This record gives sequence, C-alpha cells and structure tokens, in this order.
Amino acid sequence: MSSHAINRAESETGDPLLLTPGPLTTSKSVKAVMVHDWGSRDATFLKINEEVLARLPEIIHGEETYVTVPMQGSGTFAVEAMLTSLVPPDGKVLVLINGAYGHRAKRILDIACRETTAYETAEDTPPDLTAIDEILKNDPTITHVFAVHCETTSGIRNPIEAIGKLVARHGRRFLIDAMSAFGALPLDARETPFDAVAASSNKCIEGVPGLGFVIVKRDVVSGAKGNATTLVLDLHDQWQNFEKSGQFRFTPPIHVIVAFHQALKEFWAEGGVQGRGGRYAENGKILIDGMRELGFRTLLPADLQAPIIVTFHMPSDPAFVFQKFYDGLSERGFLIYPGKLTVADSFRIGCIGRLYPKDMRAALEAVRDVLTTLGVATPLRKAA
Repeated sequence: MSSHAINRAESETGDPLLLTPGPLTTSKSVKAVMVHDWGSRDATFLKINEEVLARLPEIIHGEETYVTVPMQGSGTFAVEAMLTSLVPPDGKVLVLINGAYGHRAKRILDIACRETTAYETAEDTPPDLTAIDEILKNDPTITHVFAVHCETTSGIRNPIEAIGKLVARHGRRFLIDAMSAFGALPLDARETPFDAVAASSNKCIEGVPGLGFVIVKRDVVSGAKGNATTLVLDLHDQWQNFEKSGQFRFTPPIHVIVAFHQALKEFWAEGGVQGRGGRYAENGKILIDGMRELGFRTLLPADLQAPIIVTFHMPSDPAFVFQKFYDGLSERGFLIYPGKLTVADSFRIGCIGRLYPKDMRAALEAVRDVLTTLGVATPLRKAA
C-alpha cells in the first residue's frame, strides 16, 4: 500500500457508508430516536406501532383491502411466515428462482412439507412468461406462485406486474418477496394482483434491522387459521392478536419499531416511492456510468437492472485482488459486498440507504484511488 494520505468518507454520525443491500446507512434522526426506552404495553409505543402498521399498505395503494402483520426478526422471518401461514398443507407452490432468495424460499417450503415445483433461470435472466404460462396450464394442482421482486443476488428486477396478471388469469394466488424493492420500486395493488408481499424495516424505508412484515389481503389472512407450521411465525395468530388487543403476542423489537416509525416519516417527506426511488435511480446511474468509465462491466443490461444493488464483473488484471480492493474501500469509509453468483466472478455495490449522488461520486473517487494504489491501470483491461 502507498503511504499517501487517505480521505475517509463518513455518514453524518461518523460511520462508514454502507454500499450494501442492507442493513443500510441510516439518518442521524432515525438513530437518535432509539436512545429512549418504552414499555411494550406503553400507550405511547402502542400508538407508534399502530401508525406504522396503518401506513405501510398505503405504499402499495392497498389501504382499503390489505393489513400489515409485523413479525419480529429479519426479513426472512417475514417470508417464512408468509409462505408457511398462507400456503395450506395441501397447497402447491410454483417457486420462481433466479438467485439465492428464490432458493431460500424453496428451502423454507421444503422444510415446512409444502409441495413445490421450481422454475429456475440463470441469475442474470428473468423468468420467461411463456414458460410460467405453460407450467400453470399443465399443472392444475399448483395453488400459489412465489417470486422475488428484486433479486439482490444479481440486482435483477423481475417482471412482477406481468407475473401477477398472468397468475391471476390462471386463478392462482401470488406471493411476493419485495425485501429489497419495497418503498423504492413501484408496486400497485390496484394494478398487480397479489395476496401478500413481504418486506423488512432495514431496506428502502431506511430503518434498522429487526422487524419483518407481511402486507396481506384481509380476507386471505383471515382464512389462514391452522395453516402455520410454527407458533411464532403464525401470521393468522399474530394478526388476530392485533385485532383483539393491538399488541404483539411476544416481546416486540421496540427500538426498531420506533426507529422505523421515524424512517417512515422521512420516507413520506422525501416523496414516498417516487422520491425515494428517484434518488436511488440517480445514485445507480452515477455509479454505473462512473464504473464503466473505469472499465468495469456490469452483469445486467439497463432494462433488467434495478436501482438497488449493481453487480460488476471482476477485472482480469492480475494486480486486482478483491480482498485488497475491499479493504482499500473500507479504509476510505465505503463497505461493499462480495458477489453471490454462480454465473460469473463478481462483486456488488449498493445504491440504497441514506446515500446521495455526492456519496456515489465520492465512492467512485475511492474506487479509482484504490485501483491506483493496487497498480491496476484504468480504464481496465477487458474484464474476465
């Protein structure tokens, strides 16, 4: 490493900037509300929680027919609660897979002894609508279809709207994992038919980790009694308890919920999905344009790339060593993600969280500086 001074980027609280798919860089004001304590039965906390649950369906324009059922834990807790509570024991799920989170959903269903059929495409390839149509046409035993909105394995945006309409034409039910898309990519329940969507507090709403939630049609969750395979992940039981008492069945992550409440205020103040998604889209454009100028190649074409996280091919230059590249960016205040692909050797850089165009430009300068320090010439030689 060279001995020249390193400029280090910081968030407004002095922390590194997280260029990841979550947990994310959060605002100082979101962090600040967590310095207080509340009781789980305290009226102030119950009011805060009630406001959170009431406003979430507005993001999908579903406030008339959908309810929010929160689930203590990470986003995967919410996905498992959705799948194991809403798919009955005699149900069968067509799982659309083009990354790690589709595989995880299938594993959840397998452990829960729910019958599945998988339709898998490569991590850089969206599911083919004609193929889905044929599968549903040829297998009337399929009751549900599961898909991931933005698969962060690659950053691909799957055609959720078209899939939802296709599933509805076949009279099947549609379940969505929108973990890294919710709040940034549009999802309109008035136009896209679906039974439920799962997301979490620590993604595009820019809260902190610890709360998953399922936004589900009221009539669907009310008909799910007895389906759940576990006590703690029983959506119907959790929903019923809120209907009766307004409270969680078990200890809630109080500080997480209060922070989420503050994050939602900031989300609406920024303009909701349009404002938040617009900022992320600008972040993504700056990142992609700048990395391409340096010679990096993106995995995905523009029409498949979501403004959430971007996958880049590893350079072929022997001077480029990913761990040294990662460490160099970390020293400069930027944390990125290694790749998760099987189709290519890669790494990922996120565009979401409390990040702005100036932060993306600073990240690009850090990338250039690290490459120079490693002795990697830019623009890069042709990537592998």
